[in-house]
Amino acid sequence: MAVNYAADPAVNTLRDYLRIRSVHPNVDYDDCLKFLKQQAAGIGLPVQVFEVLPRKPVLVMTWEGTQPELPSILLNSHMDVVPVFEKSWTHPPFDAELVDGVIYGRGVQDMKSVAIQYLEAVRRLKNKGVQLKRTVHLSFVPDEEVGGAKGMGEFVKTEHYKKLNVDFALDEGIACATNEYQVFNGERSIWHLNVVCPGKSGHGSLLLPDNCGEKIRYIIDKFMDLRQVSKQRLASDPSLTIGDVTTINMTMLNGGIQDNIVPEKMTASFDIRLALSENMEQFENMIKQWCAEAGNGVTYNFSQKDAYVPSTPVDDSNPYWLAFKDAADKLGITLAVRTFPGGTDSRYIRAVGARALGFTAVHLTQSSLHEHDENLPVEQFLRGIQIYEEILPAVANA
Repeated sequence: MAVNYAADPAVNTLRDYLRIRSVHPNVDYDDCLKFLKQQAAGIGLPVQVFEVLPRKPVLVMTWEGTQPELPSILLNSHMDVVPVFEKSWTHPPFDAELVDGVIYGRGVQDMKSVAIQYLEAVRRLKNKGVQLKRTVHLSFVPDEEVGGAKGMGEFVKTEHYKKLNVDFALDEGIACATNEYQVFNGERSIWHLNVVCPGKSGHGSLLLPDNCGEKIRYIIDKFMDLRQVSKQRLASDPSLTIGDVTTINMTMLNGGIQDNIVPEKMTASFDIRLALSENMEQFENMIKQWCAEAGNGVTYNFSQKDAYVPSTPVDDSNPYWLAFKDAADKLGITLAVRTFPGGTDSRYIRAVGARALGFTAVHLTQSSLHEHDENLPVEQFLRGIQIYEEILPAVANA
């Protein structure tokens, strides 16, 4: 007999959240705040809204523990979602269609489903009369999908955040296609680099000296050769995942005003994700050397340059990890510890001293983050709520 998922209150709460178009660019978070306040009221959680920067609100719900003086637990999620190309979607991205047990919608994996799983797990625990030792805060932040600097990046600097007394946080992970559940204890450092190659401008028919095209070719070759090293390393070692290697992609080329004029400047931009094993000082010195070798006047600058942030320990030194792992063992689920391939708000939380794990309680599901027809099987969504019902008391009572 087919399950009537359309009648499930948790499913409908998720679908309602997905219908809010909190999509870049120029996100208006007002409808998210209204929706989340209604959810908090239904569960019985007090709410605070902090607007550290204009139009960049952070909403925090709080479930006070029996020992509120202890350091707290944070369940973090972001309200924003990436843009869509609506014509490429089979199912309208903000209709939250439920088809054959699968919900389609922008943000259903990244990461509105996780936010609703947190809320539903708290709701069920409270309805059972469960009391937790540590206070649990649920944060809903803006602008993660554009780097998070004006969202969680600013929030962690405030007295508001410090008063939350966060010691351990859960944040987003990635759905896993295998039977395992992925848990992420660290992230690579993001560098967005621009290399500027100046040169002598003139007529396109001449072989002028000090040519910006020759300089930029040298730079591109160096970065692409290093990219190939990472590709080969990843291909040759099955134990490695993408988060274990440094990735380099050229993302923009700029320069020129007309096809018969040699420009006076060309710029190449690169997205670099530095592996945790990379020596950042040595890596930047290598870039400096390449620029010097490329020719006169070649310089570089960063539009983003993340500092190294240590990973969260996943050993006996971390009581939250032991509690998390114990809950997973009781559930009979297998965890695969990974380094996150992209960037999440966890890095800001770790940078100010709290331990954090990225975890999306979904397996046997192909990741469709940022893709057309982003989707999630309802069965996985509901199972994830049950998983958080076990994990949350474990870490909050650690």
